[in-house]
Amino acid sequence: MGHIDPTKEIFAQFRDNDRPGPTHMLNLVRLRKEAAYPDGRKATGAEAYAAYGRESGPVFERLGGRIVWQGKFELMLIGPQEERWDHCFIAEYPSVAAFVEMIRDPVYREAVKHRQAAVEDSRLIRHAVLQVGKNFGEIPS
Repeated sequence: MGHIDPTKEIFAQFRDNDRPGPTHMLNLVRLRKEAAYPDGRKATGAEAYAAYGRESGPVFERLGGRIVWQGKFELMLIGPQEERWDHCFIAEYPSVAAFVEMIRDPVYREAVKHRQAAVEDSRLIRHAVLQVGKNFGEIPS
């Protein structure tokens, strides 16, 4: 069983830590070969995920969201060798409140049904935005 949606407890922690400033969300997404719609409609996982993007995109953009990085998975150098990811990207939100507003938007809530049908497994990891250090061992405060 993959990780598709946050638990209520984790989402509450996310929402309650509404610090000032932007939030980066690292998205790692593995798609199902065939989407799993509860109503039985047929689509590939890629088709369902594309529908999610088309329908949720206007809400994401209206709330100030943008994609700040996207990459194509090639090889797991360190980590479980069986893991692979079909979509890897970082989405930026102007605030935690903007992300929460997106999740509660009725248009988004309808669109997310495509994501739930499309995704086999995923990771959504919240990050505070930091200034880039001189090297990867330096972590600015």
